[in-house]
Amino acid sequence: MAKYPVRPVKLPADLKGVKPGELPDNLLRPIEGKGKLHHLAADAYEAMDEAANADGIDLAPTSQADTYRSLAVQEYAFYQRYTDTPTPKQAKGKPKIYKGKAWYKKSPKLADLATPGASQHNLGLAVDIAHASGKRLEWLLANEHKYGFSHELDSEPWHIRYVDGDEVPQLVKEWKAKKATGEPAAPAACRECGRAF
Repeated sequence: MAKYPVRPVKLPADLKGVKPGELPDNLLRPIEGKGKLHHLAADAYEAMDEAANADGIDLAPTSQADTYRSLAVQEYAFYQRYTDTPTPKQAKGKPKIYKGKAWYKKSPKLADLATPGASQHNLGLAVDIAHASGKRLEWLLANEHKYGFSHELDSEPWHIRYVDGDEVPQLVKEWKAKKATGEPAAPAACRECGRAF
């Protein structure tokens, strides 16, 4: 299994005292493609996505639920993957504790999911990248840190999260400055052939 660079998360100051999964709208911003992220993570993601596009790489979340997740969305996904009344075969796995109960994965084939309130998705800092393999994954591994992102788990090549808190990376500052002056963004490219238009 590949080893991905993992850096600890520095939380943005405006998340202090905010309950995960209950972020107010003023802390969230839509991103191109699907979903919303914490405003600092959204800026970093958009800057990174533009740089990837310039290199012929298309980044997109796997779904809207794979960016910011409310507590209700996280709970729904958790209950789809875990049970508190396991079969003997399911009970062999290590349980997750949620609401004072032991929960077991329904199938070993299902990806792990954090307990509601414990996911970086609940803070608007995490995004799951669609088709994170091959050249797309290579690009992420070579560049994500420049935009304040890091992987979290070796078992999830698709799962990255914003880790730089209020210390906005230089490339993100430059992207924001360019955007504020109205300079044209990098030319859009055809997703199929990569030609600029």
